[in-house]
Amino acid sequence: MLKVSIVVGNPKPRSRTAKIAESFARGLVGSSDSSLRIIDLADHVDEIFLWPAESLQELNQLVADSDLAIFCSPTYKASYTGLLKAFLDRYKANGLSGVTAIALMTGADMGHSMAPTVNLVPLLLELGAIVPTRGIYFNTSQMDQIDDLVQSNAALTRDSLNVLRRLAEAIDAPAGATSKMARAN
Repeated sequence: MLKVSIVVGNPKPRSRTAKIAESFARGLVGSSDSSLRIIDLADHVDEIFLWPAESLQELNQLVADSDLAIFCSPTYKASYTGLLKAFLDRYKANGLSGVTAIALMTGADMGHSMAPTVNLVPLLLELGAIVPTRGIYFNTSQMDQIDDLVQSNAALTRDSLNVLRRLAEAIDAPAGATSKMARAN
């Protein structure tokens, strides 16, 4: 079973950023055999700066044990929220090793559309996550089109992951076997 986690860094509980990320995750994994867990950090603001905090350690471990983790945040001051940063700061070096991660942010205009790629992706890489795509940005002024935009981005991300799957299959192919990638070329 595919383990998928969504970490929501919006200080407002059950935000539209969370709803967009959940819709994106469902569009991405489709009908695959998966479990989807949403960690809404707004529910943990009283503990986020406590060390140690057993409940947050459990949440960090749950994400570290995921196959896919989507880290999402609204754009605050041209970057992700301090709430998300505080959660990610709890990981040791390479604490997300083996986790495929996607950076997803929302914002009021396209002026910050590079924020997930420029700000959040490098942090996820620093923590050892595998980040297979550029960051994904949703402009909240386009809420009337959000379902189509979410599904389009999920399809593009799925296409990128399928390219990587084919590459992995080609790398893992026994010596002398003709890979799908080699036949396609």
